[in-house]
Amino acid sequence: MPYAARDLIDLDRHPIHQPGPVRDALVARVRADLDRDGCAVIKSFLTQAGIAALTEEADGVSDKGHRSFNRTNVYFTKDDPSLPEGHPKRRFFDRSNAFIPADNFAGDGPLRTIHDSAGFDDFIQDCLQEERFYRYADPLADVIVNMAEDGAGFPWHFDTNNFTVTLAIQNAEEGGAFEYAPRIRKGDENFDEVARVLDGTSDKVKVLTLEPGDLQIFRGRYSLHRVAPLKGPRRRYVAIFSYVEEPGMVGAPERTMQLYGRTLPIHHERAGRRADSYID
Repeated sequence: MPYAARDLIDLDRHPIHQPGPVRDALVARVRADLDRDGCAVIKSFLTQAGIAALTEEADGVSDKGHRSFNRTNVYFTKDDPSLPEGHPKRRFFDRSNAFIPADNFAGDGPLRTIHDSAGFDDFIQDCLQEERFYRYADPLADVIVNMAEDGAGFPWHFDTNNFTVTLAIQNAEEGGAFEYAPRIRKGDENFDEVARVLDGTSDKVKVLTLEPGDLQIFRGRYSLHRVAPLKGPRRRYVAIFSYVEEPGMVGAPERTMQLYGRTLPIHHERAGRRADSYID
């Protein structure tokens, strides 16, 4: 059945579609949080019906998730023997996770109804204060669901895209906290601080527990982050909406294959098109 945005998003509490003092105050708070550490959370962004609809949709396509079990560094690159052994690019961690690619979510389903709702993109752009603001053009990754099960998690990494918007749908019984080191790569790679995070000696790491229905805006291109391992039989579902600074950007073929288990012709046609020179 078709969905209405108002049934899914708590627009009475969070009128992202309606200019006025309530929206202005919400944007101001989110901007302040983003200025402070590159991360902001809007609690109870979804209605209970919205949480239920997204959970049902994710359950229905959970078999389409690409599960991968491998070892990666924070940049998703290969080992570089020319660097010292303890360099962050040479430190690899077990990764066990699953992503449900974007092409599994119908245009009239609840996830894309939220993404396409009036004012959603404009609200995110206003919060980020970005003049250059585009939806990620990757047909496998513009809006996806991260699915994690017992024992899974996601080790320390940087995002390829500059702005990530996540929507918590369902938590596991235990674990799954979001840990991040705010903006440690803003300006340069900052390998020394990255190493301290990996060593567990950094004083910059923050821990955040998201509840179902919470909306998070995060500058993951610059902040090292991870999802702590989960415990229990219930899956953790988190929707991810991605935005970038340049039109037409898609994932690199190597990383796309790692995350989704397949590539499309567009990934090879646009390989190497980047908005910055950071290591992925």
